[in-house]
Amino acid sequence: MEEKKLDINSIIGFILIFGILIFWFYQNQPTPEELEAQKAERAKVETPVIEEEEAKDTPPVLSETKIDLKDSVAVADYKNAIGGFGYTAAREGTTILENEVLFLEISNKGGQIVEARMKNFVTHDSVPIYLVKDGNAAFGINFTTRDNRVLDSKELFFEPSISNNGDNQVLSMKAKVASNQFLEFRYEMKPNEYLVDYTVRSQGLSGVINDAQPINLNWKLRGIRHNKSIQYENRYTRLTYMHEEGKVSKLSESSDDEEVENGVTWLSYRQHFFSSILATKTPFETADLSSKNLVEEESKEAQSTKEFASVVPLEMQGGELSYNMNWYYGPTDIANLSKYSELGLADSIPYGWGIFGWINRYVFTPFFGFLSSFLPHGIAIIVMTILVRLAMSPVTYKSYLSQAKMKVLKPEITELNEKYKDNAMKKQQETMKLYNKAGVSPMSGCVPAVLQLPIFYALFMFFPTSFALRQKAFLWADDLSSYDTILELPFTIPFYGDHVSLFPILASIAIFFYMMMTTGQNMQTQPGMPNMKFIMYLSPLLMLFFFNNYASGLSLYYFVSNLITIFIMLAIKKFILDEDKIHAQIQENKKKPKKENKFQRKMREMMEQAEEQKKNR
Repeated sequence: MEEKKLDINSIIGFILIFGILIFWFYQNQPTPEELEAQKAERAKVETPVIEEEEAKDTPPVLSETKIDLKDSVAVADYKNAIGGFGYTAAREGTTILENEVLFLEISNKGGQIVEARMKNFVTHDSVPIYLVKDGNAAFGINFTTRDNRVLDSKELFFEPSISNNGDNQVLSMKAKVASNQFLEFRYEMKPNEYLVDYTVRSQGLSGVINDAQPINLNWKLRGIRHNKSIQYENRYTRLTYMHEEGKVSKLSESSDDEEVENGVTWLSYRQHFFSSILATKTPFETADLSSKNLVEEESKEAQSTKEFASVVPLEMQGGELSYNMNWYYGPTDIANLSKYSELGLADSIPYGWGIFGWINRYVFTPFFGFLSSFLPHGIAIIVMTILVRLAMSPVTYKSYLSQAKMKVLKPEITELNEKYKDNAMKKQQETMKLYNKAGVSPMSGCVPAVLQLPIFYALFMFFPTSFALRQKAFLWADDLSSYDTILELPFTIPFYGDHVSLFPILASIAIFFYMMMTTGQNMQTQPGMPNMKFIMYLSPLLMLFFFNNYASGLSLYYFVSNLITIFIMLAIKKFILDEDKIHAQIQENKKKPKKENKFQRKMREMMEQAEEQKKNR
């Protein structure tokens, strides 16, 4: 192999190249005048001097200067100087506000809450409850400057200043144009409270903000999963709001929805058992609200439920912004929300509508709270169910009495069916006459059921939304507000799930036997209903599938309720009602002359006319 050596020509070439580079650097170095100019420009970036009179009319414009983007102070200066905001070198960073129950982290960038954590609650898998975390929320105010620059407070850097107001912590976040010109977000946190006073105000910005252009408050939040079943949690995750002097409305719970409302006083982004609420003491004139559903099917991997957004126009008063508001990050719980009656936040709890919600809020919620104060929560459910069923026992008695009367009339009804089997109109007419003579109404069994509906619906809403049941264990159920599990399946059954819950099975068995005692008798006494037997088997099956992913406390209630009803009906049949006496009473009623009321007379005349028309045809 030939050995390589440096010859004289190579050495001369390197020397010439080195000399040329030195000459080029010497010719292109900045002159003393240019160095002074660069220093002056750098000084303008770090501390721009703004005359007060000039700032009122024309915000300063930052000249194009190279900035080291690795320096957080320089980044803040560069971004804040847009539109005149950038008087101080606000650094990137966060400030902590916390008390015994709530942890808030507020970022210098945007002056907004970037983390909200519950201190005393965890998720189903023992992770702390976060309402705001990892960029799932954004809050800002958009406005236009006098020189037509569109700014968003989320992009501005705020200077934090923390102090105390008695026992309260106060955090002032200011995005400054000058020492006496700024946009301020002020937070005040009280001890042991989830409600934080929040003020948005400006000072000296009448010459900076163009109030002829829209000024909008934008608040977005993507719900974080907290429960075992994301579909179940999503069912109770909803945008709720109060508007028009006390009216409470909601966006859709199952699909995408949008609405524009007037006179809004609070906005609640409810995530089942926890809520993020923005309340204002000065009602928003309008609010553009939207909700986007992010859950299509049950999933263990999905971490988001719904995406909420609100756009609220703000108005300047006397050339300045001034809004006194409140943030609430905490449980959707009557014990906490009722503290703020002047704001009406308790109305954000999903008790149900109309009389159902009234019963739930003012009867069952305080009653269960009383029972659970000295009883385990599972036992409290059983005791409340027993007392409710006993209170409804007179209605159950009326219902069963009607069924017994219909059973006694069965032979005569069967005879009429055979006699007029080829004439449906005549058969119906004679059956009604028989009912009228015997003093029996086929509708009397339906009336008690209708009377019980408000109770049943109120309890149906109570158990899935009762914060008192959250993560309370009973028997094999580790959380009465979620489904219980006795078996994990290695596969997923459509509409059922990937687990087996025992309480829905027990409730389905109980409702099957209850229907055997009620619907079964109706099948024998009311001919012409071939589908009743199918319904008797279908209802427990539907309940089994529907409640497998529902709150185990609700399934426990239905199981105990139907069990008690069965025992009450057996007691009525065995010890209270005597079918022979009922039959004798019916026969006596037949002998008595019966007066028709207007409705009965009208019905009879209509049936007679129809029969006459049929004969004529």
